[in-house]
Amino acid sequence: MTSHQVHLMSEPQAVMLSASCQLPRGPLAARTLPLSDQIVIGRDPLVELSIDDPLASRRHVVVRDTAGELEIEDVSSNGTLVDGHPLRRMRRLVGERCTLHIGASVLELRRVARDRVAPLPAAQTRPRVPVNATAFAHGADTLSELRRRIHRSLLQELDLSAFNPQRREDPTLRPRVLEALRRIVSQLEARLPHGMSVDALVGEVADEALGFGPLEHLLADPLVTEIMVVDPSTIYVERAGVLSLSQSHFTDDERVRAVIERIVTPLGRRVDESSPLVDARLPDGSRVNIIIPPLALRGSTITIRKFSKKPLTFDKLCAFGSLSPAMARFLERSVRARKNIVVAGGTGSGKTTLLNVLSSAIPQEERIVTIEDAAELQLTQPHVVSLESRPANMEGKGEVTIRDLVKNALRMRPDRIVVGECRGGEALDMLQAMNTGHDGSLTTTHANSPSEAISRLETLCMMAGLGIPQTALRAQLARSIHLLVQQERLSDGTRRVMSIVELAGLAKDGSVRLRPIFAFSRTGLQADGKIEGEFRTSGYLPSFLHDMIVRGIIGPGEVAL
Repeated sequence: MTSHQVHLMSEPQAVMLSASCQLPRGPLAARTLPLSDQIVIGRDPLVELSIDDPLASRRHVVVRDTAGELEIEDVSSNGTLVDGHPLRRMRRLVGERCTLHIGASVLELRRVARDRVAPLPAAQTRPRVPVNATAFAHGADTLSELRRRIHRSLLQELDLSAFNPQRREDPTLRPRVLEALRRIVSQLEARLPHGMSVDALVGEVADEALGFGPLEHLLADPLVTEIMVVDPSTIYVERAGVLSLSQSHFTDDERVRAVIERIVTPLGRRVDESSPLVDARLPDGSRVNIIIPPLALRGSTITIRKFSKKPLTFDKLCAFGSLSPAMARFLERSVRARKNIVVAGGTGSGKTTLLNVLSSAIPQEERIVTIEDAAELQLTQPHVVSLESRPANMEGKGEVTIRDLVKNALRMRPDRIVVGECRGGEALDMLQAMNTGHDGSLTTTHANSPSEAISRLETLCMMAGLGIPQTALRAQLARSIHLLVQQERLSDGTRRVMSIVELAGLAKDGSVRLRPIFAFSRTGLQADGKIEGEFRTSGYLPSFLHDMIVRGIIGPGEVAL
């Protein structure tokens, strides 16, 4: 941390602001600025008092002189601590002095008379630079530096630092940005790398200024299923289950943080030092996970799981080779027969996709309550209530967990409860719901095999803290869950249902008895790395086949499996 004095002078009112700043990186350049109007503090290099702190917003705080007192207005995404009290999207009078905590920086502000502090030399001031060719330093520029300077000039001309992320779809904004960028870039065409298109550069900078930057075209690519930003210059994508390094990159980490703010702000989420990781979603429903420094050492990290704009169906999964027609028919009948189903699998194995397809088999007339961390299920039934958990606010209050929502869902008279993923004590509440009149509920969990899924569910139920004996817990698992579907992402990138098993009571040793119904059997490996195999039935007939016949789900003469 570096401590150092900055003096901001108000010429018309003969009042100045003395600011002692402690920053996470290097000294803060001193300068003289008028306080007659207002002073903006933030990460943006073009605001009056720019602080080099990756945890600060581009425009974080506005300071004004009001009737002899300092007025602090928070305009940030993550809030500010003023004299130890949180301030978020509000104004506060603080007298003649205050302490601001902005990100990892601490600023001591003090209002003093002009004659008590000597003015700083003019050489230490930073004048605004007009938008023309002289705004760019002489000599060779790297492409990143050139893009950075173009962006700064754009901010200066259109004041995009005040842009509201919730107005991202404003149809009048992009034409104005493109016009300004063409004017700025045209003055620098001779300095562009050989072979680089002016239109391409204008489009890339416009995407960074208004949208999701280099992620825009990746999000638009229907073949890309996952996007992973490791650092500003490293972006991996997944196509057809195979990871590869893309040619896209951000100008710098500041542009990555700007995209993050555009993602989380409309959702009411926050990312700062106290909450450096967050789950969110894009307007199209794609799931997003974000981690920022200091937890992410190489820079801000974004992981996006894309979802098809058109929900998948059992027929499409069969066409992809994810399961056989017989398995699809059995699962569809099991959902209609109100059997409780858990989908298990590793990260990226396709659990949520399969859960979506299973949910599509729920009859149209039923009332469905979905519960998720970040809403991504795409149910087409007319009577769907979608609930989403909420993290705590800056004061550590207001958190609503998945378990809270599961408990509340039981009071909403649902016909079905669909939980995106059980990862804590809500697993016990889900079991109790399945066992008390809410048959046909669906959920997912992380596990690499059916037996591991049972062990994990036991562990999650114990996290509820009710001290239920293991024997009683296993008995409730065996009674509540009818089917366990194991999903896996194979080495060739394909995603398959590896097995479907029935939970058939308890064995003599007290363990849950698992009866395989279907399984995928590997038979070989092709020259191109593709896995060969076939889906087989085990010969075991599920105990609830009679129930399907009685309900009329399996008609006379129809194949049981």
